[in-house]
Amino acid sequence: MPAKVVVVGSLNMDLVTRASRLPRAGETLVGQSFSTVPGGKGANQAVASARLGAGVAMIGCVGTDAYGGQLREALRVEGIDCQAVSTVEGSSGVALIVVDDSSQNAIVIVAGSNGELTPASLKACDAVLQAAEVIICQLEVPMDTVGYTLKRGRELGKTVILNPAPASGPLPAQWYGSIDYLIPNESEATALSGVTVDSLDSAKVAATVLINAGAAKVIITLGAQGALFADGHSFEHLAAPKVKAVDTTAAGDTFVGGFAAALAAGKSETEAIRFGQVAAALSVTRAGAQPSIPTLQDVQGFVPS
Repeated sequence: MPAKVVVVGSLNMDLVTRASRLPRAGETLVGQSFSTVPGGKGANQAVASARLGAGVAMIGCVGTDAYGGQLREALRVEGIDCQAVSTVEGSSGVALIVVDDSSQNAIVIVAGSNGELTPASLKACDAVLQAAEVIICQLEVPMDTVGYTLKRGRELGKTVILNPAPASGPLPAQWYGSIDYLIPNESEATALSGVTVDSLDSAKVAATVLINAGAAKVIITLGAQGALFADGHSFEHLAAPKVKAVDTTAAGDTFVGGFAAALAAGKSETEAIRFGQVAAALSVTRAGAQPSIPTLQDVQGFVPS
């Protein structure tokens, strides 16, 4: 299937340890289990788009360690085009995660090979960008690479999505004019806008700030409270499907990937948001990141609880 969705972003191996509680400084605990799970926001969103019906290509970097081949293979088995996933000397990106019995976690991310994805890398993959209909970016690769991708996507007339995660402050002002859909969660919208997002009303204020900054359209995901869509003319609040949540890991990535897949399939914005919401709702009923992401058949057969 030709790639209609191209994801430019991170690939990490998640090293997940479960323990009864999180360790204190200087303390050694005996853990309950350990697993390695392919992750990274870019790869998660690519997997979500692929499972949810889109042809997908990934642009990113993995290292020369054992994880590099595993990360690439995890995408390949999903039918994702990996010709633009480069191998660079050194370690792949990793996330060191400790999860306690109450599902609280502590995470350390090491960028590794993700830090080697440069604008020059993107120029070498320009044919992949040209073939896309939708381009997705996040913030787990160098900022100048994200900025280049947004600008190039706009030059090519593609639909450009930015999931500004992780966000620690405002985006570069020149980026906004290249973004068709800016998709932050509550904390990211707060960091970007300076408005504390803790309600639907405050989300509307934050969305207005981001629209005024130059983003064409904004979708603020609000967890169990649904999503707010703003286009500079009106607001639409879309309630979240009701499910029993087990693990919210990768729910945001699943929403972004599902939304992009639905847009690439020709669905309207509202239809695409609802599609992404159902996919995200299904993902929180399952444990893990990529293992929790549903398929198109799962979404089509969804019956809310």
